[in-house]
Amino acid sequence: MCGIAGIASHGAPLGRDEAATVGRMLDVLRHRGPDSRGILSDRRCVFGNARLKIIDRSPAADMPMSSEDGKIWLTYNGEITNFRQLRAGLEGGRRFRSASDTEVLLRLYEERGIGFLNGLAGMFSFAVYDQRVQKLHLVRDFFGLRPLFYARGPGRLSFASEIKALMETPGFDSSLDTGAVSDYFSLGYVPGAGTPFRSVRELQAGHRLELDLRSGELSESRYHRLSYETDASPGERETAAQLRTRLLDSVGRNLVADVPVGLALSGGIDSTSLLALARELGRSRDLHVFSIKLEEPSFDESRWQKLAVDAVPCVHHQVAVGPSAILENLEASVAYMDEPSVDGAAVPLYLLAREAKKHVSVLLLGEGGDEIFNAYETHRAYRVREAYRQWAPGWLRALLREAAPRLPASYRKLSLDYRLKSFVEGAELSVPESHLFWRHVFSDAEKERLLPALRGGAPSSAAFVEAFERLGFDDDLNKLSLLDIERYFVDDLMVKDDRMVMAHSIEARYPYMDRPLAEFASTIPTRMKVKGFSGRHIQKVAMRGLLPPAILGRTNMGLEMPHSLWFLKEFRPLAEKYFSRKNVAKTELLDPAAVESFWEQHRAGRKDYGRPLWAVLNYLIWFDLFVYNKDYKKHLR
Repeated sequence: MCGIAGIASHGAPLGRDEAATVGRMLDVLRHRGPDSRGILSDRRCVFGNARLKIIDRSPAADMPMSSEDGKIWLTYNGEITNFRQLRAGLEGGRRFRSASDTEVLLRLYEERGIGFLNGLAGMFSFAVYDQRVQKLHLVRDFFGLRPLFYARGPGRLSFASEIKALMETPGFDSSLDTGAVSDYFSLGYVPGAGTPFRSVRELQAGHRLELDLRSGELSESRYHRLSYETDASPGERETAAQLRTRLLDSVGRNLVADVPVGLALSGGIDSTSLLALARELGRSRDLHVFSIKLEEPSFDESRWQKLAVDAVPCVHHQVAVGPSAILENLEASVAYMDEPSVDGAAVPLYLLAREAKKHVSVLLLGEGGDEIFNAYETHRAYRVREAYRQWAPGWLRALLREAAPRLPASYRKLSLDYRLKSFVEGAELSVPESHLFWRHVFSDAEKERLLPALRGGAPSSAAFVEAFERLGFDDDLNKLSLLDIERYFVDDLMVKDDRMVMAHSIEARYPYMDRPLAEFASTIPTRMKVKGFSGRHIQKVAMRGLLPPAILGRTNMGLEMPHSLWFLKEFRPLAEKYFSRKNVAKTELLDPAAVESFWEQHRAGRKDYGRPLWAVLNYLIWFDLFVYNKDYKKHLR
């Protein structure tokens, strides 16, 4: 795992100033790679790398790395989990200089060109400079597990692992992308190639960018996408057996490292399965396992975590998280995040990673299981919606829509009033619209009050609906799974995971999203994933006998903070500071009266605005750190 940065010229030759700029870019990425740093430069490219040493910790594996003749350069961030198999196919006349996956990547490109990508498994973002044909390639992995941002200026293209590195380039344009900001207040994250800054783009998952350094021609193309070509021929038992084999293979390859490896354990089926599979591979006894204990009973999963670690011998660490710890680390987490995020697991994960760094340099996480096994509440709600619209008469549905908003607000996690209010309104929408509605932060009407200057634009759901309708297969649940991977997983979960874990110089790995396993899961018919109104059925069958029955039988919970409750008590002073009319007005986008209204309704218990207010608070902190005061660096290690 590393931080990468660089500048390429398709105009005037580069000079010493650009090399110095890349040096400054690496300075703000040092948390991603504290073990070594390097820079290569010529008149067309400057490549930089800040390295976290995971595979082959010797200087022979340092980056940027060049071919033996110096004609091809590589700066790389990630881990290729099948690099040993790929290396075996490359070994021939020339010896390898290192035992690293980096050199395998370099040799693959040297021998096969950029078409080698679909043979990879793992997580990566990298840049290749080929002097022979004067081309620059930027590549991001299949499922967006590793970030890559770029900005184009006159005769120049800059790239980096994080937005803050691009802010070190001379003349950086910090003007806001108001469309991205609008999407954030609907979705809780910035989707697609957009970022909060108009000048910065994010290379999307499964895409590559090619820049011709002679002509300046820039082209982007997709090289990978799940096809969901389901195979209905194997029965459930055979499918479950194949799935267990592939789960073991993925976990085994993701445990490979020359440094200690740990596991983040929530107590849910996904992370507990990883622990059980590590036991089957003989790797659990010395495995450091880290869990969050939240100081709010309805949000705390520690009883499930105890069941998991009691069943599997391991070294368990519990990290207590309460409102004071969140307040102490909130600004620092936003400084590392680079963009506003409503994800309530961000600061808890930041605190977990800080503790984990005392023991490990690699952390396995269970993200991705919900997507590939149709386990989200919204996937089950899709099935409930079908039955509800078929069997509930129109008059009853209308009555429920009228009555539900009158229920008093409860601030318990996934409370009945929250579910009912959300479901009865969303169920009247189309499949993709309902899916987004059940997750929205602000409704379109509320967002028009919050962002009056942006009224009249297309709703944030429009792009999702269009993408849903363009997909070339028929199964609605598969469509939702793919779009969840390409949107929510990449643009929310991976932003949160990568920045919060890398803030403490730890490499995060995702066995469920290793390509061979994810592609196999996409071939499993949805009837084996969702049985009745229950998700992840085939995963549970595959894990029978390995997990405690109580965990096999539990429903999704997800790591989230009780910010609705904490806003009424411990968070209130911070909220009063940031939600003041003067502070909100300086954004020149958010309406102070609207923020004041949402805040008052939440305090009075008329409506639970905890998540929307968390979105506003995070945006205001981000705005101060990156736009107004531009003092985010004071929070970096």
